[in-house]
Amino acid sequence: MDPKVQSRADRVKPLPHNVTRISVSRRIWNGVCVDITEFWGKGEGCTYLCFENQVRLTGLLEEVGGHCEPRLQPSKRCPIDYTPRHMHFAPAGMSIWGYSPDFRYVKDATLVFDVRALEERIGERLSTEAVSTPRLRFSDDRLWTLLKLLSEAAHEADPSTELYGDGLTAAIVARLLLPRQPSPARRACLPPWQLRRVEEYLEAHLSRPVALAELAALTGMSQGHFARAFKASTGMAPYRWQLERRIGRAQALLLDARSSLEDVAAATGFADAAHFGRMFRRLVGATPGAWRRERLG
Repeated sequence: MDPKVQSRADRVKPLPHNVTRISVSRRIWNGVCVDITEFWGKGEGCTYLCFENQVRLTGLLEEVGGHCEPRLQPSKRCPIDYTPRHMHFAPAGMSIWGYSPDFRYVKDATLVFDVRALEERIGERLSTEAVSTPRLRFSDDRLWTLLKLLSEAAHEADPSTELYGDGLTAAIVARLLLPRQPSPARRACLPPWQLRRVEEYLEAHLSRPVALAELAALTGMSQGHFARAFKASTGMAPYRWQLERRIGRAQALLLDARSSLEDVAAATGFADAAHFGRMFRRLVGATPGAWRRERLG
């Protein structure tokens, strides 16, 4: 999708009645535009949700105040009863409004899909029926969780977020837009030579962002098939494998007392020493400084 496409914060002006502020964070993974939008206000509110010319999925992440509902017309109630963690899917050409009888704060995530570009990127044909069929106020715990994880990753600057976001968007597309296929009895692993090739590639590029499409291209698979085969072979998703290798390389560098935390963070591709410290502690259970002191005495 064209990153220049206007967000709701750009288009919804002047602000609707009782809406005091709108804020949008945007990331693009796998060519899928991900907008995390926050609304603040007080009282009854009805806001145009935009992107009417694109295929999109929107999931409600937080709501404080009255329950939100998607509407096809501002003054006409949604025909589907409220359900927590609800989402709506709209094909291109469908307009949607968001309504609440008494809201204070609302946060949602919208994924905007360029169908042709997405098919080319993931290497699979999307379901024509799925792409063209609207779904209002539906629930899918697995899909909502993927959407929530993607929204949390939108603020991360770490290189491994590239693989992480690609993997999440590929999983969302597979669940939402690909033709339904029977699940195989056993997930196929990568052949040893392919696994070795992918691992060597990841090792050689630990300090920079790597796209899932790059890794899938090494095997000739679609992104979805590759991600499943890689996890079946290694027990972890590609982004997790990359992150653990980066932490392992950092540990080796930390054993050199002359290396500062800033040097180690830069050498292993972390955004800065603070981000490196958070990720190191999350995986190792100790800060880099404490881990080094314990081992160097």
